[in-house]
Amino acid sequence: MENLLKFLKERRSVRAFQDKNIPKEQLQEIVDVARFAPTARNVQPWEFVVVTDKEKIAQLSDLGQNAKPLAGAAACIVVFCADSNYFLEDGSAATCNILLAATALGIGSCWIAGDKKPYCQQVNALLAAPANMKLISMIALGYPQEENAFKITPKRELKELLHWEKF
Repeated sequence: MENLLKFLKERRSVRAFQDKNIPKEQLQEIVDVARFAPTARNVQPWEFVVVTDKEKIAQLSDLGQNAKPLAGAAACIVVFCADSNYFLEDGSAATCNILLAATALGIGSCWIAGDKKPYCQQVNALLAAPANMKLISMIALGYPQEENAFKITPKRELKELLHWEKF
């Protein structure tokens, strides 16, 4: 269990990737882990589109400043959720599982915001998403260029943000 806690502390956003494909089996494993994320009332509103076509990834990366980390990614997993009471929470939980599963496989990742971004409709159109689907996130995936991409970086001290009983 200690290894799990260390692993959780080491996950980082990666924005520079090697020019190396990710095996399809690993991408499937990452999505498989995502479907086990917590979901309100077990609705499971999520759908996942895995994009490996370099031209389509480039189109996604050109949609705005937030999408730039997709440039050079080997793959992108796009998380959609059916419009439901807790679509954003459920989709965000699935996104976290994707980030952690990628790290466990030695694959770098970067969460790119979806919901409420101006490019939502463009992403939906590019990927032919049904009208009831809400874009939650796009996750850039690839093998990190940086050798120590998963090293622990400084974070706020626990005593600065932990409160007991009241703020």
